[in-house]
Amino acid sequence: MTVKSASFVYVTYIRTTPEELFKAITAPEIARRYWGHENVSDWTPGSKWEHVRANDERPVEIVGTVVEIDPPRRLVLTWSAASKAGDPDEESRVVFEIEGLDTGMVKLVVTHDQLQPGSGMEKGISKGWPLVLSSLKSFIETGTGLDF
Repeated sequence: MTVKSASFVYVTYIRTTPEELFKAITAPEIARRYWGHENVSDWTPGSKWEHVRANDERPVEIVGTVVEIDPPRRLVLTWSAASKAGDPDEESRVVFEIEGLDTGMVKLVVTHDQLQPGSGMEKGISKGWPLVLSSLKSFIETGTGLDF
């Protein structure tokens, strides 16, 4: 078994409601607009989920399982490259924690952990998550995601 000790934690504040933020993460038609991907699942514990890029030769890039879901507060997913699906050494975990604040904002904490140090996945997500979360914030607050 491979050591999977690398992790990243991202925190952002978004002017929205917990319900709208949760929907933006889980509704394919919304995620496509700020992420360039659709998160596709029936969103029940144990169900498969797919991170699908529209109009691409490799439409399914990331796959996993819904581990836990507590709308609109928490979503836990396993995460692996589609080409390495089923290999526990290649699987990591993503936790979305959403906290509504009295200020009309939501605190979003995204933790991506159980990563192999130095792996391609670790390198990719360390660059990818800041872009995706910035685009999510821009999309929710202005109606337009970032163009990346």
